[in-house]
Amino acid sequence: MTEGPVEEKERGAIRKHLEAVPAMSDTDFAFAVHATDGQARTGAITMPRGKIRTPAFMPVGTAGTVKAMYASQVRDLGADVVLGNTYHLMLRPGAERMARLGGLHRFMRWDGPILTDSGGFQVMSLSALRKLDEQGVTFRSHVDGTAHHMSPERSIEIQGLLGSDIQMQLDECVRLPAEREAIEKAMRLSLRWAERCRTAFGEQPGKAMFGIVQGGDVPELRIESARALADLDLKGYAIGGLAVGEPQAVMLAMIETVEPHLPSTKPRYLMGVGTPDDLMRSVARGIDMFDCVMPTRAGRHGLAYTRHGRINLRNARHAEDTRPLDEASACEASRAYSRAYLHHLVRSDEILGMMLLTWNNLAYYQDLMAGMRVAITEGRLDAFCEETRAGWARAERDAAG
Repeated sequence: MTEGPVEEKERGAIRKHLEAVPAMSDTDFAFAVHATDGQARTGAITMPRGKIRTPAFMPVGTAGTVKAMYASQVRDLGADVVLGNTYHLMLRPGAERMARLGGLHRFMRWDGPILTDSGGFQVMSLSALRKLDEQGVTFRSHVDGTAHHMSPERSIEIQGLLGSDIQMQLDECVRLPAEREAIEKAMRLSLRWAERCRTAFGEQPGKAMFGIVQGGDVPELRIESARALADLDLKGYAIGGLAVGEPQAVMLAMIETVEPHLPSTKPRYLMGVGTPDDLMRSVARGIDMFDCVMPTRAGRHGLAYTRHGRINLRNARHAEDTRPLDEASACEASRAYSRAYLHHLVRSDEILGMMLLTWNNLAYYQDLMAGMRVAITEGRLDAFCEETRAGWARAERDAAG
């Protein structure tokens, strides 16, 4: 999988171009905790492209777009940061092409911070005929079958070409349940890759590289991974390899296991999570950042998240329901369209239905995060979470008649 002189020359020219771009400001990456409530905390990550209020939910913009949303809508809902996917963007339109076009921010018209994942999870889950070794992973694209090689260094290089503000180390994610031997092997490989990613990332003022704690559902492996990554003194730390098939109780237990071993002065990011209840329980355990495709994917399949709980708009009982999803919401999609209309759009496979429900779902997620930030500041997170769950329960009882 070696590159020819033309490709290497082009990549070298792109790197020089990116290095010549002046910094947007003198602001470096910084994280500050403003208030705590038990293990929960609220604060902010400050970067040249803006401030990320924590706890934060990052809408997933897999291929340079948060599906069914304009970037301006996502920003207006209160999102400070979005996530881009290295695997998908390296395949289409390509990292080098993205750099020539001015980077992902310009490409998707998002001027705030962008976090990119390493591409490792998608390589493991989507690509065909993959081969993993110490150097990285060789795989064939799920799009057109072309061969690619992803090393820790190449992952960091791609994320740099995309122009992301927070970059993730390449890791190996093992789906649970799994044998301890496989979990331990993947954890140790991920630690070695973290060191290589740190070297490849170097010093980039205003940007950050996060490590990823692995170790499956084995507490001592999680602790070893967290401690080793903490020794690398990275800008932030993610907990990976959860929400991959294990029960919620296992996920929460692993957060409780890892949290004491991560630096309290660095942001903590729980990858790929989750439901509104997952978010509340994880924030209560000290998590600062989240991402998940759930609100956007649910919106495309007729499911709405609201303070009244989940509402399946495919259900026939909504066919003549003139109520909006949430009359008190500031989001137009939530308060201005009847459930009957949304039911009609969903059952008719109209694109507008997907757009409105995605809009509603992301609004609800951002409102939930904002509510938790205020509750932590006021020292009443437990009460906020109990009230939120009680609202869901009341709505379920009313729906059951």
